Amino acid sequence: MRPKTLCMLVHTLGLSSALEFHDVLSLDDVDLLALVPRPTFALILVFPTSHNYEPEVVEKDKDVIEYTGSGDEDIVWYKQTINNACGLYGILHAVSNGDARDFIIPGSHLHHLLTSCTSLKPLDRATFLEDDEQLESAYKAVALQGDSEVPANPEDEVDFHYVCFVKSHKNSHLYELDGDRKGPIDCGWLGDDDILSGKGLSVVCEFIQRISRSMGGFSLLALAPAQSLQQSSPDIWFDRFPN
Repeated sequence: MRPKTLCMLVHTLGLSSALEFHDVLSLDDVDLLALVPRPTFALILVFPTSHNYEPEVVEKDKDVIEYTGSGDEDIVWYKQTINNACGLYGILHAVSNGDARDFIIPGSHLHHLLTSCTSLKPLDRATFLEDDEQLESAYKAVALQGDSEVPANPEDEVDFHYVCFVKSHKNSHLYELDGDRKGPIDCGWLGDDDILSGKGLSVVCEFIQRISRSMGGFSLLALAPAQSLQQSSPDIWFDRFPN
């Protein structure tokens, strides 16, 4: 899904239009990187999966203890149990953490979803998402308008995967969030930096270099202030628009 499609989904669910998804055209070209509005709250990496991707993930996680956190967590993580919906989980990870949470409109469906899921353990949280008919309906509606072909059979495998990188709203650490893993992956402290500064940028670049050796192309989307607001006043995001 492209930025416009992702924006349609999150704004329909209840994220303020003060935030949008933007294409990140380069991570090493200073001029192109400067096109991304700042601060950047989350990055969603979309990449093609190879035949050995899943076995490699299983091998990495074989000694990892399954995450069971809930309540007052450092990071909100959703275990993926809905097939062919990794894009949805990437979006939910992006808006459920960091300063993006402050842009969720009170009383919206997204506000209800996050409030309801916070106290649940991962498996119960996964069941809650499975049973959320409004979320399913909104996701299907925008998926049909996207660039990717929607599988006729929900159980069919798709060739692309989504991973979200986001800063914790509690401990200022950067996390790699993938619903197919056993839990959130702590990538270290970011401090006051946003996700495209210093350590955050290096972590994302290292991940991309690792997967690009065997899987070729990828795309990167940033959740950041809307371009129109950024142009009118660079600091306007501090006002935390409620609608």
